[in-house]
Amino acid sequence: MELKIKKEPIQTDVLVIGGGVGGMQAAIAASEHGAKVTIAEKANTRHSGCGATGNDHFMCYIPEAHGDDFQGAIRECLETLVGPNQDVNIFTKMLKRSFEVVQKWESYGINMRPTGKWNFEGHTMPGRPNYHLKYDGHNQKECLTKHAREVGAEIVNHVTITELLVKDGKVVGAIGVSTKYDQPEIVLFQAKAVVMTSGGAARMYPNLNPAFPCDAALCPSNGAGAAIVYRAGANLVNLDVPVVHAGPAMFQRGGKGTWMGLLTDIDGKPIGPFNIKPTRAQGDVTSDVWPSVFTDKMKDGTGPVYMNCSVLSDEDLAYQRVAFVSEGISSINEYLDQKGMDLKHQMVEFSTYEANFVGRGADIDENGATTLPGLYAAGDMVGSINGFVTGAAVIGMIAGESAAAYCQDKDLAAIDDLPIIKEKSDWIASVMNREVGASWLEVNSTLNQIMDKYLSVKGPRSETLMRAGYKYLGDLKKYATAELSAANAHELMRALEVMDLIELGMAAILSCQNRKESRGLSRRSDYTFTNPLLNNKFQTIHLENGEPVLAYRDRIKR
Repeated sequence: MELKIKKEPIQTDVLVIGGGVGGMQAAIAASEHGAKVTIAEKANTRHSGCGATGNDHFMCYIPEAHGDDFQGAIRECLETLVGPNQDVNIFTKMLKRSFEVVQKWESYGINMRPTGKWNFEGHTMPGRPNYHLKYDGHNQKECLTKHAREVGAEIVNHVTITELLVKDGKVVGAIGVSTKYDQPEIVLFQAKAVVMTSGGAARMYPNLNPAFPCDAALCPSNGAGAAIVYRAGANLVNLDVPVVHAGPAMFQRGGKGTWMGLLTDIDGKPIGPFNIKPTRAQGDVTSDVWPSVFTDKMKDGTGPVYMNCSVLSDEDLAYQRVAFVSEGISSINEYLDQKGMDLKHQMVEFSTYEANFVGRGADIDENGATTLPGLYAAGDMVGSINGFVTGAAVIGMIAGESAAAYCQDKDLAAIDDLPIIKEKSDWIASVMNREVGASWLEVNSTLNQIMDKYLSVKGPRSETLMRAGYKYLGDLKKYATAELSAANAHELMRALEVMDLIELGMAAILSCQNRKESRGLSRRSDYTFTNPLLNNKFQTIHLENGEPVLAYRDRIKR
């Protein structure tokens, strides 16, 4: 098959890679600040990204609802849902501008007050102030797409970005692959600035149903855009501290804050001490503060853990069903109805999903800028802040504003002399023309097994295990480079993703090797203690002349 290459590059001021919540808000902000904006999205922006089907909690500070204690809001938000892996200066800026985005979203047509008022529910301790706005996000992507078009952003759907173009130490564009039709086409982008919002990396570890690798907790399943940033030379951060999500064991979709019941054992006894009578405002936060509860209970023989809604009133159960639609998990309602299940009398097993890299990735400053000039980032692929949908939307807005300002005095750089274009095109052509070879699924499954065995979040880690895992991933990378084959554009997209996943996995192993302590879900058998000298240290990794360079930096405070 002859690989098609679009003759003329798409020229733009700001290229936004990824059309999820963060990407759309970045595009809107950059457009409103006078930049010509192009969004490159591998699916369709109306239903792409982790917020594709909806969300129902937006962490924010609203003065008229919360009063004047902004510092208290910062402390509370950091201590509840989001955890310690944040640069506080970025987090502060995000929370300070969160209400601005809430107001914008209302103007776009997203219902931020479904009860008619500012209503805060979930993800908080009993008796503590709540900063998680309950909203109806079932149509958020449709509304964001519509508004992006209204302010002049151009949307290019079904294009997978595979490399950033770097010239004279600055990002000047990207290489994409159009997957709109069976035959792929190389699409080049010339840009003065790039905002990377490609989402967190899934499919690194086996999920609850390995037979369906794309049925992952992060919906829809995606690749590892952080690896593209890494290859371009920018810093990644916090790859050494794993993260997991939890939710109904059989559905592979989180939304645990949407459930209003209690986490209990098989006999209905509460697992955690935080809440014994759930309400709409405060459900069970046990898994927020004890993320390994599900695996811990299975290991000690007292599992499984169930979501128990038997104490809820009929009115609350009906309210919860509406919330499922807002969160984008209406399939749970459909399943309950199909099977005739009554949550008043039947519990639902909950579990930990596969480890992922949400909030682990690009190292940015408070303006959304990475360490590579011309490159900005937002959303789940950022490693220095993780505000979930709030982080995606607010940091996306900030990054879009910053990118627009950056490119005001810039000209488009010539890209036709960059050797990476031919190198990447030649490799893609070899994958498409290989009659007999390995499928992306074979390679992805092997990656899952290596990561699960040698960089586990369930069992201990050690220097010897990680050394072996790094070697095996290196072997897998060589094998996949030489043997991957794809019969059509869709398979090619998956092949490109899995190559990025391998690269990110190797960077993660190096980062974990270098952190010689146990912290969070990274438990080492050879370094069982937590080193207090590293409490406020974040670990970075970048490529320099093709070699990984690791360093610690201070967690940035205000």
